[in-house]
Amino acid sequence: MLVWSKSGRLMVWLVAIPLFAIVYGLPIAVIALASVSGQWNGILPSKLTLIHYANAFTSDSFDSLKASIATGAIASVAALITGTWAALALRPIKPLPKRVLDLLFFVPSAVPSVSIGLGLLVAFSQPPILLNGTRMIVLIAHFVLISAFTYGNVTAGLSRLPADCEQIAESLGARPFYRLRRITLPLLMPYLIAAFSLSFALSMGELGATVMVYPPGWVTLPVNIFALSDRGAIFDAATLTMILGTATLIVLWILSRLSNKAMLR
Repeated sequence: MLVWSKSGRLMVWLVAIPLFAIVYGLPIAVIALASVSGQWNGILPSKLTLIHYANAFTSDSFDSLKASIATGAIASVAALITGTWAALALRPIKPLPKRVLDLLFFVPSAVPSVSIGLGLLVAFSQPPILLNGTRMIVLIAHFVLISAFTYGNVTAGLSRLPADCEQIAESLGARPFYRLRRITLPLLMPYLIAAFSLSFALSMGELGATVMVYPPGWVTLPVNIFALSDRGAIFDAATLTMILGTATLIVLWILSRLSNKAMLR
C-alpha cells in the first residue's frame, strides 16, 4: 500500500531500515567478521587476521571457486540457449497447450533440488548411460534446476516485444532467420542477459543436488562450505562464503552493465 503523507513515509523508513539491517545486514556482518577472525570467544572477535583468505587462494578452496564459476557459466549458457529456443518455438502455439507445456518446463523448479540429485544419481549410475562420478552429471543437475528460470525470463521478454517490428520486417520480405537474428534477438538482449544473470546466481549457490552427485576433483564452493562447517571450521567456511558472494556479485555487476548498454541500443 502506498503511503502518501510525509510522516507516514518517515514511519515506514524507521521500521524498514532496522528490519533490513537485522534480517540482511546482521548475518552478513557476522559472516564478514568470522572470515577475518582468529579467535572469537566474546561478542566480538578478539583477533583479526587475513590468514583464512590467504589459505583460501592457495589451497583446494580456490579449485572449488573455479569449479563453481565453470559450472555456473556452462550450465547457464546451455540453459540460455535451450530456454530461448523453447520460448521462441512455443510462442505461436495456442494458449491452452502452451500453458501445459509451460507447466512442464517449471516442474524442475517446483521439485526439491535433493530430489533432482537423487533422480540423476539413480538414472545415470548404470549403463547404457553411466555418468555417476563424472563432471557431466553436475552440469546436468545445474542445467535442470536453472533452465525453468531462463525459459520464464525469455518468455516474459517475448511477451513485451512490439509485434509491429517483426511484422514490418516480414512485410518487407525479411526471412524468418533474418528477423530472428537482426530484430527479435537484439530486442530480447536485455532479457537474455537478465536470464543468464539469474541462472548464474542460482547455479553459484546450488547445494542440494550438487552434494549428492559431485565427483572427487570437482567440488563446488557451496559443497566445500558445507563440508567445512560440518567439520567445525566456521572461520574457513565464512571466508569461502564471502568469496562466493563477492565473485557472484562481480559477475552480476558486469552483466548488469552489459544489460544497460543493450537497453540503450
